[in-house]
Amino acid sequence: MATKQQSQSVNLIDIFSEFKDLKNIDRQTFITVLRESFVNVITKMYGTAANYDVIINPDKGDLEIYRNRLVMEDDDVADENIQVGITEALELDSEAVIGEEVTDKVDLMSFGRRMILNLRQTLASRILDLQKMNLYHRYHEMLGQVVSGELYQVWKKEMLLLDEDGNELYLPKQNQIPSDFYRKGDTVRAVVVQVDNKNQTPKIILSRTSTLFLQRLFEQEVPEVGEGLIAIKNIARIPGERAKVAVESFDDRIDPVGACVGVKGARIHGIVRELRNENIDVIHYSSNLNLYVQRALAPAKISSMTINEEEKRIEVYLQPDEVSLAIGKGGYNIKLASMLVGYQIDVFREIDEADGEDIYLDEFNDEIDQWVLDIFKAVGWDTAKSVLNVSKEEILKRVDLEEETVDEVLQILAAEFEDNDE
Repeated sequence: MATKQQSQSVNLIDIFSEFKDLKNIDRQTFITVLRESFVNVITKMYGTAANYDVIINPDKGDLEIYRNRLVMEDDDVADENIQVGITEALELDSEAVIGEEVTDKVDLMSFGRRMILNLRQTLASRILDLQKMNLYHRYHEMLGQVVSGELYQVWKKEMLLLDEDGNELYLPKQNQIPSDFYRKGDTVRAVVVQVDNKNQTPKIILSRTSTLFLQRLFEQEVPEVGEGLIAIKNIARIPGERAKVAVESFDDRIDPVGACVGVKGARIHGIVRELRNENIDVIHYSSNLNLYVQRALAPAKISSMTINEEEKRIEVYLQPDEVSLAIGKGGYNIKLASMLVGYQIDVFREIDEADGEDIYLDEFNDEIDQWVLDIFKAVGWDTAKSVLNVSKEEILKRVDLEEETVDEVLQILAAEFEDNDE
């Protein structure tokens, strides 16, 4: 019998030792959960726990339960849980007096094996809920911050990372830089962009494509940005390809562009490597929209521009040899410039009257589909002669159109000038 009780006692202590080293749960919360669990067990057994004191020692992994009962005449005891006869009371306390309370220690084994197992399950469930809640709140407070995780598993639509505590972090495919390549065990850096709590199960979503990730890297790599001496006014980014960052200094003695780039590009190189060789242009922000647009479209030099505030559109006019610079490889330069300034920028080639009359491509939208014209304009050909002056082979290389469509366009454009000559 003694052996059985001893075995049960050890099992009970094991319950606490199993949970006492849990991470992310503070001592007071842990004690509260344990106490509530035992109070629930006592209430189920006796109907009330109001007259019980539960004393927990989480460090040693044990507890003591004391019951307080009112001393009554032996024949007047109606409820042995809250009342005790004077004869029994004197055995517990030689100074017991009728009308006062007496305290006795409750034998833990009186709960029974089934109750102890139920207690174990209740504790495990409550602790798990606490862990999930604490994890959710912890990462919810970390929204917008850069975290690191070890790559554990790669799936088709996302990667699974583990933080230093073994918590699961998810990096969806669309939030990865296209050129990202990692092996299991590699450390991955990303910014926390979303924390869901569906079905009381937290899911932490990371991103490496967010503009916020680029901003946080600047804050880490450039002390002046981290200290607030330089402000990042806006970021435009095509992940893995190119980005434009507009910066402004609050100290006239600090060159914001030079500080961000660093000596021989030392500061920017670390960011570029992290972003898989993403080309980063740092420009000086200006509240003067004309100047801001000129800087955003660099290295192209703008001859003139027309700003439509209502439609948020800007028409910029450039010399023919500057158009390709403004558009950039793959159209990235003008796309990023538009994103950076918050206006749709349309590039037009300045027509030199010495070269004779030219016609803007948009004038042909009654004969050529507008989407076809837009493709030509996207690569810097916005006038009829700018297209006609390029070989057919070059056109086919630079536009994603069928040869038959290109032939039709060339025929229509050429016919216009033939008519004018006549």
